[in-house]
Amino acid sequence: MTGRNDRDIRGDVRSEIREFLSTRRGRISPEQAGLPVYGGARRRVVGLRREEVALLAGISTEYYTRLERGTAIGVSDGVIDGLAHALQLDEAERAHLLDLLRTAGTTRPPRRRPTAERIRPTIQRVLDSMIGTPAFVLSGRLDILAANALGAALFAPVYAGPVRPPNNARFVFLDPQATEFFRAWDQVANDTVALLRAEVGRDPYDRRTSDLIGELSTRSEEFRLRWAAHNVRIHTTGRKLLHHPVVGDLDLPFESFPLASDPTQSLLTYTAEPGSPSHDALALLATWTATTSDLEHR
Repeated sequence: MTGRNDRDIRGDVRSEIREFLSTRRGRISPEQAGLPVYGGARRRVVGLRREEVALLAGISTEYYTRLERGTAIGVSDGVIDGLAHALQLDEAERAHLLDLLRTAGTTRPPRRRPTAERIRPTIQRVLDSMIGTPAFVLSGRLDILAANALGAALFAPVYAGPVRPPNNARFVFLDPQATEFFRAWDQVANDTVALLRAEVGRDPYDRRTSDLIGELSTRSEEFRLRWAAHNVRIHTTGRKLLHHPVVGDLDLPFESFPLASDPTQSLLTYTAEPGSPSHDALALLATWTATTSDLEHR
């Protein structure tokens, strides 16, 4: 995507708005929206028609059509609320639509982020103090910017790749080890794409993110298929099912917290239920990590 100018990117964002809204209305039937169905078997539109979305949102069909083309500027909160209701958007989808509409309506690009993302020493000390808890700092495009020793050991297959910083999305879609490491790979792949889609909506001008999307789209059919779905989500808590090459299977709940110093970065932690096999496996991994470190420093 080298050489693209700001006008090109705003055009891309308008296309994103069109495709996002069309995929959202395509997944809702008139019955699900509480509307009468006309045309029966002759109905050729999958999901809701534009005029049906406009009716549910309380706006004119002409105005909704302009919105879907990405040409509307200064969209009110009331219109956003109406669209969220009509299209049954969740919190992540509503935020994504707001991001896209904001970018499409601006006359100049936002100030770009610094060329290098750095972790403050205090954050690294916090990571290192979390003994027994794998912990990481991730960027919005899923680069692992920092980790403590147990975190790096837990994600050893991700760190085995040659690119630095290691990137979770690149590992999921381009490394053959990923389907073994993530026991629920399909869910991880879906979540990964949904997080990247949300990140692109937040900052479509970030060159490193667009380069990553281009690389994954070129090299992975699995990524391309998921990217075309335009799904987004907020991914702050859940459970990862891993198979570690040293300690075997782990079922680890995780929590993700945005960092106040840089909201595009998040602190990610994994824990294990006390007394569970995963707790024992994590303790074994911590012992193995400490032993390996001692041997390396002798």
